[in-house]
Amino acid sequence: MSATGSLSTKINNAIAVVTFGHPASNSFPSALLHELTTELHQLSTRTDVSLIVLQSEGQGAFCAGASFDELLAVSNFVEGTQFFSGFANVINAMRKCSKLIIGRIHGKAVGGGVGLAAACDYTFATHDSALKLSEIAIGIGPFVIEPVVTKKIGKTAIAELTLSPTEWKTAAWGHEKGLYSKVFETTSEMDESLYSFASKLASYNPEALSEMKKVLWEGTDHWDALLIERAAISGKLVLSDFTKHALLQFKK
Repeated sequence: MSATGSLSTKINNAIAVVTFGHPASNSFPSALLHELTTELHQLSTRTDVSLIVLQSEGQGAFCAGASFDELLAVSNFVEGTQFFSGFANVINAMRKCSKLIIGRIHGKAVGGGVGLAAACDYTFATHDSALKLSEIAIGIGPFVIEPVVTKKIGKTAIAELTLSPTEWKTAAWGHEKGLYSKVFETTSEMDESLYSFASKLASYNPEALSEMKKVLWEGTDHWDALLIERAAISGKLVLSDFTKHALLQFKK
């Protein structure tokens, strides 16, 4: 796998399996976020695809969020806003995609990884799929992903998650709050259930599935603007003395 990460799509029996990967715990540099956004837009228009499964590589973390190295390199407001717009664009692409998206959350999800899981329409996870939003601890916040996470788990739960930035929440907590649709003991059990579910769903009327997708995302049409506004908030905060100091300490 290259330093910029990888993205691949395999289509079989109307199911598109999109797999992303990165050596740093499946985190996302900006280029990979852009690649995923483009791929989702393309899959949305394909008549031979009824359903998308989103997954990541390996046995470790599902997704560690945005690239820490890129975050450290942000030097001005424009760069900061562009950096945080990466996940905004992916979430909006997932929201507007005409295909239902099933998330395969095999391991830990942090920051933007939690947002990615929340933006899926249905999620399968394992007991290893703990989650954490650590942004407040470094002087920023999960502003871009907040709308999609709140949509799934509510304001009370996201407050609990956000304001305990060093505390891991269990997969059971994620299931109880509605982030994970189903949780399994092992990866093999999860995969068996996921692909049985996906095959059955892909056999249904694709028009009905597409209309159901619209229903699930009613009331989010303003997110194109909202998530970019949120990216600007983080883009400003990342330049603060507090955050610069916190990032340096974190790197040490």
